[in-house]
Amino acid sequence: MKHALSLFARDERGVSAMEYAIMAGIVAVALTAVGVAFSNNIGALFTNLFTQVTAAQNSGSSS
Repeated sequence: MKHALSLFARDERGVSAMEYAIMAGIVAVALTAVGVAFSNNIGALFTNLFTQVTAAQNSGSSS
């Protein structure tokens, strides 16, 4: 039994999967933090973009 536990403790298969999961979690937290910090700016950016696209579409269709 002791030998089996020793082998299990030294087994490094699956470690890279755990590292990737931790990295993905860190990226998700960072993206969420950026989204929360800049939510007003991002909303204003898309509103401005939508307004400009609509104005360009209206001016192009009236010619």
